[in-house]
Amino acid sequence: MPAPVIVENVLNGTNGVKANTAPTTTQRYDHILQLPQTAPITTPPNAWRIAHDWLNQLQTVFASQDFASLDKLFHEDSWWRDILALQWEFRTIHGRSAIQEFLEENKQGGPLTKLRLQEDGKFQPTLEEVADAGNGLHWISSLFHYDTPVGSGSGVLRLTQERPGEWKAYAVYTTLQELRAFPEPLNERRPYGTIDRMPGGLAQGTWAERRVRQQNFDDGEPQVLVIGAGQAGLNVSARLQQLGFSVLVVDKNNRIGDNWRNRYRTLVTHDPAEFTHMAYLPFPKNWPQFTPKDKLGDWFEAYASLMELNVWTKTKVGSTTYNETSKDWTVELVRDGTLRTVKPRHIVFCTGHAGEPKVPTFPDQAEFKGQVYHGSQHEDASKIPDIRGKKVVIVGTGNSGHDIAENFYENGAAVTMLQRRGTYVLSLDKGVFMLHKGVHEDNGPPTEQCDVVGESLPYPVMLSLSRGLTKRIAKEDQKLLDGLARAGFQLDWAVDGGGIARQYFTRGGGYYIDVGCSQLIIDGKISVKQSPGGISHFTPTGLVLADGSALEADVVVLATGFDNMKTTVTKVLGDKIASRCNDVWDLDAEGELNAMWRPSGHPHFWFMGGNLALCRIYSKYVALQIKAVEEGLIKE
Repeated sequence: MPAPVIVENVLNGTNGVKANTAPTTTQRYDHILQLPQTAPITTPPNAWRIAHDWLNQLQTVFASQDFASLDKLFHEDSWWRDILALQWEFRTIHGRSAIQEFLEENKQGGPLTKLRLQEDGKFQPTLEEVADAGNGLHWISSLFHYDTPVGSGSGVLRLTQERPGEWKAYAVYTTLQELRAFPEPLNERRPYGTIDRMPGGLAQGTWAERRVRQQNFDDGEPQVLVIGAGQAGLNVSARLQQLGFSVLVVDKNNRIGDNWRNRYRTLVTHDPAEFTHMAYLPFPKNWPQFTPKDKLGDWFEAYASLMELNVWTKTKVGSTTYNETSKDWTVELVRDGTLRTVKPRHIVFCTGHAGEPKVPTFPDQAEFKGQVYHGSQHEDASKIPDIRGKKVVIVGTGNSGHDIAENFYENGAAVTMLQRRGTYVLSLDKGVFMLHKGVHEDNGPPTEQCDVVGESLPYPVMLSLSRGLTKRIAKEDQKLLDGLARAGFQLDWAVDGGGIARQYFTRGGGYYIDVGCSQLIIDGKISVKQSPGGISHFTPTGLVLADGSALEADVVVLATGFDNMKTTVTKVLGDKIASRCNDVWDLDAEGELNAMWRPSGHPHFWFMGGNLALCRIYSKYVALQIKAVEEGLIKE
């Protein structure tokens, strides 16, 4: 099979830049590629035998540490995504020769050994027709497991035919799952729990007495300071504590979970329950499919208690400095008015994967007699006096813009959404479940296996497959989408037709998961006004758009999104620390997310963010990296 044509659209950068560490500046890489065509399947293959033979050959290559024969195992156009298994970074390697070079460069760390296939369940060797490729692509996929020089790992192999009957790897994924010398105390390794088995016995107090001292850090300093007690902070803190770290989580809010409770009144999560479990503690089986914000806030509070996390609420971060010699931090914390200085080894920044609100200002805005505020400040339309009948303009058509527009409509306002460019729309009841079909679904495979499989494709390949999935979702949502188009709402399918996956991982927005607002637009109950040029200026009674047309308004809500997460570092910790951090989110030259869950650019400083599922999955890798640093496995 000839190598497929690769059409890589790179803006302000060079394709194929090798990145052993996160890039120092964020460049735009669209990673548009054509998926391979494979020989047709005429006779059902023995997937287990083919995968077993291939894995045995790979083990032989690792044992010999001679990677010159990879042409027998890998396509010329193949991929290897490695998270901490072969080296201590997130790497996506494209092309057989580049994979060979990557393995040669990292062989001093030692080979993978005891390679073995998943023996049961959904993710044992299986022939799959990759429907979303749209070109007859088939592959044999399987979970597989192995030992690394420092621990154990799991990955996924995907084999396609180069010629009829000749199976080679198109994509391989490897991850480190556990450090051999520092296993998590799970299952048969769980703590015994009796007082006599606790360190120091009864002389150190009961469990409750110890917890008071632990929460106040009476007996020592936290080794890791986690800033933010949302899903990122709680997940990574739980992971770190299981690896033996003393962890302090600080949050400015009054209660754990207020980061959700304090958002607008009608907010409900847009991801289903089986996708959004937290580390070690899944939701009960009777948990609602989509979680109201206040209920999720209560769950966070319960989670912190049950997982014995040390959380200080009503705490602000003050002066923060890093000591290059001792490689630790000095951080001033003001907890409910009382100053406390701590000296952690690491800081994990968990304030959300977005940064500060983008709040544009416009000419003559001060002359406007109505109210203007950013969407992040929205609580509920009912709190605006005499809102019924008032004219409200929502600037922006992403998730929050739609939800706020619907909230105003339900309170009797006349609502217009101002749209500068198209928005990707999919339905909650059809489209969202199609995104998770086969993994992270009710009565599906174990979450731990789904977490490996769900993140196993290199992001460029995943985004290419998203083209087909986006088309299938659009077919299911055709009535909804046609109605929006007739109503004058501009739809956007994202770069290369990649839909929500492309919008999320490259922009962190630009989409709407429909929970009711789309029908209001279709029915004309909420108006849409197009203005590609945006807003020209304000008047005392409203807006003038770039084309000269006017919009009367009493309230203008700027649902204009958020900046890079690095901007929050500047706000909280200052320019000196932020200047050493790389920009966060969007894809780098290899196709990994910039600075997120991996080295940030500043030593002993980590970014942790994303939706609930990503925080569950990648918190493990953040914790493993910090443990590897502290145990000398990562050389500084």
